[in-house]
Amino acid sequence: MTLTLADTSEISVIIVNYNTAELALEAVESVLARDHGGRRVDVHLVDNASPKGDAATLRQAIVARGWQDRVMLYAETENHGFGRGNNLVLRALAARPVPPAMVFLLNPDARLENEAVAILADFLAAHPQAGAAGARIEKPGGIPVTAAFRFPVLAGEFAKGIAFGPVNRVLARWEVPLGADIPTGVVDWVAGAAVMLRFSALKQAGFFDPAYFLYFEEVDLMRQLAQHGWQTWYVAEARVVHAEGAATGVKSGEAPRRRPAYWYQSWRHYFHKNHGRAYALATGAAWVTGSLLNRAITAVRGRTPTAPQHFLPDFWAMALRPLLGLKARPYD
Repeated sequence: MTLTLADTSEISVIIVNYNTAELALEAVESVLARDHGGRRVDVHLVDNASPKGDAATLRQAIVARGWQDRVMLYAETENHGFGRGNNLVLRALAARPVPPAMVFLLNPDARLENEAVAILADFLAAHPQAGAAGARIEKPGGIPVTAAFRFPVLAGEFAKGIAFGPVNRVLARWEVPLGADIPTGVVDWVAGAAVMLRFSALKQAGFFDPAYFLYFEEVDLMRQLAQHGWQTWYVAEARVVHAEGAATGVKSGEAPRRRPAYWYQSWRHYFHKNHGRAYALATGAAWVTGSLLNRAITAVRGRTPTAPQHFLPDFWAMALRPLLGLKARPYD
């Protein structure tokens, strides 16, 4: 922690950066340029040990732009991932004499398109049962992307695996994505790229589960919020532009890539933690079955299977083996 702020903010914005320093600075600029309805807002910028020297770049920029009284830099020597990176800040905020009423999580490759912070804060203030409120997320050019979802379940994982229109229409009520252009309403979970959370609700949920490195951590957090009686809302009036894939290298609609080992570890932990070993195994079997059927269907149609590259051996090695009590087999 290299820069300090006065502990008086009503809303704290957290941005966790990894190798996207210039974009992260644009994200900070988009926050500092807004009025936020007159609320006091500070920014907490975590650099997750970026190997390209982002911490030095960010530190110099904060000083050069005179942001020291509004931006705190956490220059980490270890890559904590998304959830644990946010937890660093959340624990520091909890230790304040008066923590902020709300926390806004913003991806480093995203920026505010309107007074999203004020809109979401006003929404939480007007809806006392709401613990989280997510913004509408758009690609550059105003094209909306899916930012609101259902909790994943067995039928939805089978639908994801088979990816075949007639079957997916039958199972539509269990599929995870809710669509890119939906109205404001209660949902199961929203994208962690742009979400406002009530700090008291966060504390009650125990912040992010540190077992996740990346992926599923916001799904799990919003499930914990729901179990404590809090609602999660999608608020279409709040708008954020997201340069999709700049931070993770993953873009929707592109050819399926091989997923990293931690994706499968997160999938396994989410289903085991929230549904138990038997359900996690059954869900894994459903996804594998759907993927095998998809492979047969796409072969007949002359198309590319929709499963990630190396899906079957990777899923077996990193998700199913541990669920069966066997040792995981990490891969490069």
